[in-house]
Amino acid sequence: MSDLVFGLDTFGDVPEDDSGKPVSYAAAIRQVVDEAVLADDLGVDVIALGEHHRPEYSVSTPETVLAGIATRTSRIRLASGVTVLSSDDPVRVFQRFATVDALSNGRAEVILGRGSFTESFPLFGYDLSDYDVLFEEKIELFAKLLEEKPVTWSGTMRAPLEHADVFPKTESGRLTTWVGVGGSPQSVVRTAHYGFPLMLAIIGGAPERFAPYIDLYRRAAEQFGTTAYPVGMHSPGFTADTDEEAKELFWPHYRVMRDRIGALRGWPPIRREEFDAEVAHGSLYIGSPETVARRMARAIRSLGVGRFDLIYTAGAQSVSARMRAVELYGTRVIPLVRDILAS
Repeated sequence: MSDLVFGLDTFGDVPEDDSGKPVSYAAAIRQVVDEAVLADDLGVDVIALGEHHRPEYSVSTPETVLAGIATRTSRIRLASGVTVLSSDDPVRVFQRFATVDALSNGRAEVILGRGSFTESFPLFGYDLSDYDVLFEEKIELFAKLLEEKPVTWSGTMRAPLEHADVFPKTESGRLTTWVGVGGSPQSVVRTAHYGFPLMLAIIGGAPERFAPYIDLYRRAAEQFGTTAYPVGMHSPGFTADTDEEAKELFWPHYRVMRDRIGALRGWPPIRREEFDAEVAHGSLYIGSPETVARRMARAIRSLGVGRFDLIYTAGAQSVSARMRAVELYGTRVIPLVRDILAS
């Protein structure tokens, strides 16, 4: 299992300092960079930054922060998680990530997605009624851009391109590109159609329920004649020295975040019993290094995935707790998962 890839994901949640006061957005961005540098030092394989345009998150341009991380790290891969392609321009996305790839000596990865939030659409002048066609057309264009040759393309959502060459080129000739999927069979099939690696967002319920999506991805790739890459998964979690400490550090801030999102989507407030059940049996990987590693290993083994990214922030956990969580993930969780899977 030495070829397994382990990552850390964050949306740049605005943390609290150790006195309980929220830090500034600028400090929150610098904190993400510090956490990525620590992860690099500890041998974590990937740092992935999500794109959001909401007040509780500091990262709205993942590739800009990744460029900063690139200059302070030497080996960790630098990914988005996800880039909301629907409300962005594929040419600019390619150019920005090709630039990060240059700054990092080939470590950039873009994970494309439709986005689980919709704030970016009105912010950048897009109509939500075009949600599906926006992503379909833009991923088609992005797939062409990845060939790094002059592109001729036309659609309904942006101006056509006629033999347009796009710069900078990558040194390898191919920008590593995934598609993040939250549970739509159509999205899984589309990912296979374009021959992209699949990243599953598993944020609730038993991870085993996603096994049919992985099977669908492999069958669709076979039918399309594309490559079925090892599938990745990302799920939320938090590591502290003990199970009880991890839950008590995570729960209050998670509850605030979950209820804020739930109010927009018509969900009832989350109860502590639901949270505890998700920690015990679902897709919240919270606890001591031993507990988190055991549950991660079970999910990896049951789904047969080749990459696991832990979303290590969910709400305003303190700066010191976050740094400790990154430290424990790199020094104890990853080695324990490898040991469990090798036994």
